Amino acid sequence: MQQAKNGLSGRNVVVVGTQWGDEGKGKVVDWLTDHAQGVVRFQGGHNAGHTLVIKGVKTALQLIPSGIMRDGVPCYIGNGVVVDPTHLLMEIERLEAMGVEVRSRLFISESCPLILPFHVAVDKAREALRETSGAGKIGTTGKGIGPAYEDKVARRALRVQDLKHPERFAAKLHELLALHNFALGGYLHGEVLEFQPIFDQAMAVAEQLKPMMADVGYQIHKAGVAGANLLFEGAQGTLLDIDHGTYPYVTSSNCVAGNAAAGAGVGPGMLHFILGITKAYTTRVGSGPFPTELDIDAVGTVGHHLSTVGQERGVVTGRMRRCGWLDAPALKRAMIINGISGLCITKLDILDTLPEIKVCVGYKLRGQDLDILPLDADDIQACEPVFETFPGWSGSSFGLTQWDALPANARAYLERLQVLIGVPIAMVSTGPDREHTILLRHPYQA
Repeated sequence: MQQAKNGLSGRNVVVVGTQWGDEGKGKVVDWLTDHAQGVVRFQGGHNAGHTLVIKGVKTALQLIPSGIMRDGVPCYIGNGVVVDPTHLLMEIERLEAMGVEVRSRLFISESCPLILPFHVAVDKAREALRETSGAGKIGTTGKGIGPAYEDKVARRALRVQDLKHPERFAAKLHELLALHNFALGGYLHGEVLEFQPIFDQAMAVAEQLKPMMADVGYQIHKAGVAGANLLFEGAQGTLLDIDHGTYPYVTSSNCVAGNAAAGAGVGPGMLHFILGITKAYTTRVGSGPFPTELDIDAVGTVGHHLSTVGQERGVVTGRMRRCGWLDAPALKRAMIINGISGLCITKLDILDTLPEIKVCVGYKLRGQDLDILPLDADDIQACEPVFETFPGWSGSSFGLTQWDALPANARAYLERLQVLIGVPIAMVSTGPDREHTILLRHPYQA
């Protein structure tokens, strides 16, 4: 383990996505972990997909914090995360097969709600019913995330700590399964599930997870007091936040920086620098409004270029991501909600070779001029984007590590983004590998 610096408290950084997810947070977290003594996931579940490329080798993580790829760094799964225990064990075993030591440095909050098979069944059945009824799919990953959060809010969830008590687990499981089977077998027209297979699988997994269960909030607190730098890793993106996103086409948790405190079990005073991750263009997976969307199917178009060159396919679902130009009014909303200290712009190299580049700088909505994303999904759908056009650059930005080495038009594009969004750029990612990074302002030293 890296040694914590001297002093009474460390410096902590929160990494959040500022668009509809898939901004490249995993790589940034991995890069910053070189300066941290702990990495914390604070919301979401295994519907998140963080891809890391280290020395040319690609690794996809879903539930375990990205910091696990750095030797000796403790990783924490906070109480705000919903945990599928079977999936978590599979992810641990997959990393161990790669030679990554996990169990001695992964700590799971005992307060995490569990995702169980009936949550997955309900999630999928609901999407199927919405589609057949004509209501339109939300676009969930079908991993059971939403139903698990519903049980949490309804105060009936099975939690990680229940895995330590078989009799208590069984009693709560009987009650919860009866409730979800009632919905599955009736309203949702699905198949009901049996108690015993769910119970037996949970107990088998429990024996392996028990050594990793911890009072995560208190451990994080003690680490900070001892001088450790901590990194809080967000999943999904601001515009998918259950409160602040394009509702109802959102995820089921709070993805914003403020939830790093509640979802980890610490006070907001421990959050020192908020790093927002933003693609140099915009993507989203699933349904919902997308003002700057481009056609990704027509060969030879900009949308097709972003989709294919950017390899825009969902890590978790494998679905093709929708692609469009950068949306500054949407980002302005994200900057305000998160209190962003600095930006990291990712995938700049995907714009290489485009003759011109557009940025949405405002909207027309029913005769009104808007400079920020509206709150109503129907209003967002009705927005007509107003674009500003920039000349492209013929040189390559791929793999560059110095600002001055960027093509002049690329620098001009980024400098204009800072003005439009109102937040300084701290980092620029110029490729998938952890070394493909331009550092302008270090979050741990700013």
